[in-house]
Amino acid sequence: MEIKICGIRREEDIEIINKYKPEYIGFIFAPTRRYVSPNDAAKLKEKLNGDTKTVGVFVDEKPEKVREIAETVGLDVIQLHGGEDAEYIKKLNTKCEIWKAVRVKDDGVIPDTKGADKILLDKYSEEELGGTGKAFDWLRAGDAKIKKPVILAGGLNSENVKRGIEIFSPVCVDVSSSVETNGVKDEKKIKEFTDTVRGL
Repeated sequence: MEIKICGIRREEDIEIINKYKPEYIGFIFAPTRRYVSPNDAAKLKEKLNGDTKTVGVFVDEKPEKVREIAETVGLDVIQLHGGEDAEYIKKLNTKCEIWKAVRVKDDGVIPDTKGADKILLDKYSEEELGGTGKAFDWLRAGDAKIKKPVILAGGLNSENVKRGIEIFSPVCVDVSSSVETNGVKDEKKIKEFTDTVRGL
């Protein structure tokens, strides 16, 4: 089971990542409290050890701007968290893997996302595009037939991740706010989460 720690923005975060070695880290290039500039992300990536891959999170950004940032940072994955569709993905014309985030509403309906390599399931919120720390209705959404590999996000923590994995059989679990204390990454919580997932 792969692990992604999202919202990385400080050198201290990278030190923790290098210790616990999740398969992915996420840099957020959208206007949220976890935003990091492309230049800062590139500097942080230089300090990254091992095989951890980098994911850039974008929300309705112009395709040419996404390509530019992906090249500047040296991203492995582009995660689209807005209203991007298959036509948009074609315009990206990138060698990066494409993850399309689907913000699941309470009805549990999951739209098909053409053009993406993997689908990331997250909680729908009118206020925020992600990182809400809240889970969607897993049981209702778990009945949907999803044809692509799933990354599970939205309110995951050390207590509920086992149940989420049982329902969705994801290829990766994605966590951010639940491994933070006062808005910054917490080594103890990251260790607890990674130990829990790898112990399953």
